[in-house]
Amino acid sequence: MDSVIKIIPLNAYIILSAVIFCIGIVGVLTRRNAIIIFMSVELMLNAVNLLLAAFSSYSGDANGQVFVFFIMAVAAAEVAVGLAIIVMMYRNTGSVDIDLLNKLKN
Repeated sequence: MDSVIKIIPLNAYIILSAVIFCIGIVGVLTRRNAIIIFMSVELMLNAVNLLLAAFSSYSGDANGQVFVFFIMAVAAAEVAVGLAIIVMMYRNTGSVDIDLLNKLKN
């Protein structure tokens, strides 16, 4: 498997991860929908996972792949908690617009 990954230069992985991460940042900063923001954060985590796996493969060390495993476990926990918060927000306000979160304080 290492020979397949090393056909593609490391620069391509770095550029692809940077583009995916930047798309995630733009999604977090510009959107008001909680689900879109949540998906953008997941996109940023996937960009980091791609980069860690590529560096791990090129260096021949498995530490990056172990970090990817832990990041995926944290992301799964984030999905469970985040979706529960979004569902409760929708039940209370009837919308998933983050500007309406001030209503939850009362």
